[in-house]
Amino acid sequence: MIENKIIFTGPVGVGKTTAISAISDIPPVSTDAFASDMTAGRKDHTTVAMDYGVIQLDEDTKIHLYGTPGQERFDFMWQILSKGGMGLILLLDNTRGNPLKDLKFFLDSFDDMLKTAPVVIGVNKMNIRAVPGIDVYQKYLHDHGLNVPVFEIDARNPEDVKQLVISMLFQIDPGLEV
Repeated sequence: MIENKIIFTGPVGVGKTTAISAISDIPPVSTDAFASDMTAGRKDHTTVAMDYGVIQLDEDTKIHLYGTPGQERFDFMWQILSKGGMGLILLLDNTRGNPLKDLKFFLDSFDDMLKTAPVVIGVNKMNIRAVPGIDVYQKYLHDHGLNVPVFEIDARNPEDVKQLVISMLFQIDPGLEV
């Protein structure tokens, strides 16, 4: 049995818990607690340790899905969860004040992991706010020497989330047949 690990990260309320729930083959494990800080203005509950789900690609391959807490005060969990990760799925919320700042922050925060593992970016809530567009994210990444796939997604849509995972797997093994 081949077992792998993909990390989902991004700001508070971006849809990490939702994305993992959308594709997990098991009922996801979540460590949500009542939001007690500035997060309470965005949502009632927030992840304080991790989210966990699993997808079984075939009888020999299982992928563990770990979602990080979005609050910077829980960043110690980011390093714990990312150990042994085969890749990072960074979710961004296009309705936040400066999603490009969020992009830079999370790429910098996971810099050590990204030295050996690929990243895929999913931009959520573009149906609510279309600016910046995918082209702006791609230009930002290109200007910073990064060739990273960027997708418009709806974290509630299993097909959109699967597209992120498949893109991640193709970066690792371009000859993969899905």
